[in-house]
Amino acid sequence: MIAPGPTLETERLILRPTSGEDLDGFAALMGDEEASRFIGGVQARAAAWRSMCTMAGSWVTRGHAMFSVIEKSSGRWVGRLGPWTPEGWPGTEVGWGLLRETWGKGYATEGATAAIDWAFDHLGWTEVIHCIDPDNVPSQKVAERLGARNLGPGKLPAPFEAAPVDIWGQSRDEWRARLRRRA
Repeated sequence: MIAPGPTLETERLILRPTSGEDLDGFAALMGDEEASRFIGGVQARAAAWRSMCTMAGSWVTRGHAMFSVIEKSSGRWVGRLGPWTPEGWPGTEVGWGLLRETWGKGYATEGATAAIDWAFDHLGWTEVIHCIDPDNVPSQKVAERLGARNLGPGKLPAPFEAAPVDIWGQSRDEWRARLRRRA
């Protein structure tokens, strides 16, 4: 069963709401020390299941959440990315977390671009942020490729309040102006 919500397609990816079949992928992502370092840290499979269910629940209660990222060429789950606004969050975020073996392929930028377009067009957001640890240089580079700039330090709600985070972001108008310049 798949949570209610849209399916988006990019050149190489399918973005769809969370499904029960995603558990192995969630567990692999959150069980990898390096891949999970900046997205909450290593979790046991049972905790990854709860995280997965949080995403599915957000689709039901908020009408959006991070999409499961499916690689078109293989059909396999490779991560989660997209709109994320849990209670107490510092803004309307599009975030990403991908399996380490897919890093460097441009999937985060490709998927986040589609998710940002969708958030602006269908959720009515007027800005998008990315909460990025100051040591997470790869995600900073993704944010820069998306046209975001570092807006300064931010604060996440419990239980992540001690985690250092910079808020990267841009307005809907900035996003659209950048896309027009590239067209």
